[in-house]
Amino acid sequence: MSYVVDTLTNLLHQTAFFNLEWGNYVMIFVACVFLYLAIAKGYEPLLLVPIAFGMLLVNIYPDIIASPETTSNGVGGLLYYFYTLDEWSILPSLIFMGVGAMTDFGPLIANPISFLMGAAAQFGIFSAYFLAIALGFNDKAAAAVSIIGGADGPTSIFLAGKLGQTGLLGPIAVAAYSYMALVPIIQPPVMKLLTTKKERQIKMANLRPVSKLEKILFPIIVTIVVCTILPTTAPLVGMLMLGNLFRESGVVRQLQETASNALMYIVVILLGTSVGATTSAEAFLNMNTIKIVILGLVAFVFGTAAGVLFGKLLCWITKGKINPLIGSAGVSAVPMAARVSQKVGAEEDPTNFLLMHAMGPNVAGVIGTAVAAGCFMAIFGI
Repeated sequence: MSYVVDTLTNLLHQTAFFNLEWGNYVMIFVACVFLYLAIAKGYEPLLLVPIAFGMLLVNIYPDIIASPETTSNGVGGLLYYFYTLDEWSILPSLIFMGVGAMTDFGPLIANPISFLMGAAAQFGIFSAYFLAIALGFNDKAAAAVSIIGGADGPTSIFLAGKLGQTGLLGPIAVAAYSYMALVPIIQPPVMKLLTTKKERQIKMANLRPVSKLEKILFPIIVTIVVCTILPTTAPLVGMLMLGNLFRESGVVRQLQETASNALMYIVVILLGTSVGATTSAEAFLNMNTIKIVILGLVAFVFGTAAGVLFGKLLCWITKGKINPLIGSAGVSAVPMAARVSQKVGAEEDPTNFLLMHAMGPNVAGVIGTAVAAGCFMAIFGI
């Protein structure tokens, strides 16, 4: 009888109920909220579902991301090996290749002024950098946190790993991906606050046709120019342009389809679950995380505002030929930010189609955020 009691007692104590603390229950609740937003509300489910589930798993079974040094058999947890690919910058770079393979750079080529709007939206990153230093972060940690303002999860993970800020990688990545998912909620109030009804109703002229030769040369030229000036951007900008060259060359259709579909989704699963698994209660529920979440929001709002204000300046310079709303798409959340520009414009005039115009700044924002990360790495000699 004692054997049965001892066995049942041991089994009972192996359940999570005897090992979880209040913080784990808080994070489990947060994971369920994320799952609700992803599934019921449709807020970027491809991002939030794996992140939320990784968050759920690590707060029920922390050893799922345990390193080999902390285990009795010398074998790490499943998600530890996924996370290692994040630290090595492999998964963020592959994500960029998939984004390049899916994205048409035509609107950016047709309207080069979009580069300026994409650059203006990076103001949020650098403003958050100085604010983070003021809040007590060291220079490298401040740089890793501020890149959230680009609303670019892969770049946030990439830079945090390169700057040795792996302790902050979880909160940074979750904040970046969360703001990417919440673009439709965060951006419209800022856009409407900074523009007039008349400006939001501006209809832009159709973009000129872009030749196949231009589309093929663009990724090659951008790679040469950007990576020559900032070689540290090669893993991100290089992979982005390689994916786009797959798309535009027309001779490697199988590679383009693999990069934009099967490989992309595999990487999203690995990256999302591993990022979610960094959000254990012990690592996540602290003052630094609160600061990171606030700084990320400030950076994102400032970046959106800077893009819109620069759009207003261009609107004035061109005598009303540019709708300022497309400036908000200068953040790196592709194509969500461009869709928001279209949605806000269509609310004022259902016949106004801004999506393709907004894709120019949006694609420029992807490049701009990678360049901003490269600038930080160059500053710190990485």
